[in-house]
Amino acid sequence: MSSKQQFVKLNDGHFIPALGFGTCKSQEVPNSKSLEAANLAIDVGYHHIDTAFAYHVEEEVGQAIQSKIKAGVVKREDLFITTKLWCTFLRPELVQPTLEKSLKRLQLDYVDLYLIHYPVPLKPGDNDFPVDEQGKLLLDTVDFCATWEALEKCKDAGLVKSIGVSNFNHKQLERILNKPGLKYKPVCNQIECHLYLNQSKMLDYCKSKDIVLVAYGALGTQRYKDWVDQNSPVLLNDPVLCDVAKKNNRSPALIALRYLIQRGVVPVVQSFKENEMKENLQVFEFQLSPEDMQTLDGLNKNVRYLPTK
Repeated sequence: MSSKQQFVKLNDGHFIPALGFGTCKSQEVPNSKSLEAANLAIDVGYHHIDTAFAYHVEEEVGQAIQSKIKAGVVKREDLFITTKLWCTFLRPELVQPTLEKSLKRLQLDYVDLYLIHYPVPLKPGDNDFPVDEQGKLLLDTVDFCATWEALEKCKDAGLVKSIGVSNFNHKQLERILNKPGLKYKPVCNQIECHLYLNQSKMLDYCKSKDIVLVAYGALGTQRYKDWVDQNSPVLLNDPVLCDVAKKNNRSPALIALRYLIQRGVVPVVQSFKENEMKENLQVFEFQLSPEDMQTLDGLNKNVRYLPTK
């Protein structure tokens, strides 16, 4: 593995690469682009690949992983693969069969990290977002603490190395941490986090519990019309960020990523362009001064690009 890449130790002893490549995409992007992007990402040096059942690209990610392993580009043990359990599968008896289906699509014997995607149980079925006649989401009654116990069993079965959560708030994390009979703590909480939403309170809390904060939307998200309010501010055009970038002779994207990494956050970035993928890996080649970090702290606006439904 490239010596340039860095790692963050998880509370179960495993290590997560400090920068991840994300595979979430809008419906307007064909799945073939995801296959192409995953192939490119591994070629240019990403070893941490983040996917999920709900992205509906596990098959493409699996094809890329297998082709690169067979070509000798990378070994399985050098890769860190994350996938996620969707809300319609939170009933304990559905967890392992769902994980096994993800593994089959990914063509893997295990994943390195398995996350509860959202702490919101939805009615099981074929629809990712089941709704009633009025268009309201159909919720399920399962307690995510019971779901967590099923994830612990998947870890014990060797189907996953580490387990964590995504989109959990402070109180929801506390419920798992204070659960009687807890066997394994979540190793991470993956949430939206960037310069305009720096999540300082959640980060402090996670650090106090030895939980890593993983950031999606680290560059302010891809601005797809079906995701993001087109009137929201464009993070990478921020004048203060651009000034810090010019001072350091780096791009605004690299400054935004370096800010997160220096705070102990693991960013997950996404791109379909080879030059951007390569540039993002340069985040380990420089450091920001304490003054720059303080300046960037001041950019927080609590702007959430991806409202949690």
